[in-house]
Amino acid sequence: MSKIILFQGDSITDAGRNRERDDMRGRGYATMVSGELGLAYPEQYEFLNRGISGNRILDVYARIKADIINLRPDYMSLLIGVNDVWHEFIGHNGVSTDKFEKIYSMLIEEIKEALPDIKIMILEPFALKGSATTSTEEYEDLYTPFRADVLEKAAAARRVAEKFGLPFIELQSKFDAVYNPEFPDYWLFDGVHPSAAGHALITKEWIKTFEAIR
Repeated sequence: MSKIILFQGDSITDAGRNRERDDMRGRGYATMVSGELGLAYPEQYEFLNRGISGNRILDVYARIKADIINLRPDYMSLLIGVNDVWHEFIGHNGVSTDKFEKIYSMLIEEIKEALPDIKIMILEPFALKGSATTSTEEYEDLYTPFRADVLEKAAAARRVAEKFGLPFIELQSKFDAVYNPEFPDYWLFDGVHPSAAGHALITKEWIKTFEAIR
């Protein structure tokens, strides 16, 4: 019987997936990972993408039964945190870092209680300078506070991973290392959402970590 790999998160994971067909996992890293692992390990894994655009940690927690526990995945990766920041700057509906960490911990704890054999990987949220992170009508300099808050969420996600002994996939430093201000949209076309190259970077780090725990 093939093992189930679940991709969970926000729009970066969603990537335009088809809600009606599990074999159409969007144009992002979920599809790239599925292709590479499907080639390397034929028929060994079933891949499910349940990322939902706009989700914060609260939204993922609200659908823990339907979109995580009831699917009974053997492996799950979770990339969440940017909307917890972004929603505060564009609509004052974000999530504080303390609450983010608290809900994140509750989510992981309840998943592990329901699925004690599951292997979970936590991906680091990230941001670069781009059209969505540079300024808004309210903030002339959006990037400085935006990135600071994303880094806070990333640190909280790392603490959750350490608390539960889970692999933590570093991404911010990887994007920082390749970022070129002359081509600011090459990796993240708006500072948040990855291009094909950006998704390939995530895929590389995802598979590296997965191979260590499979």
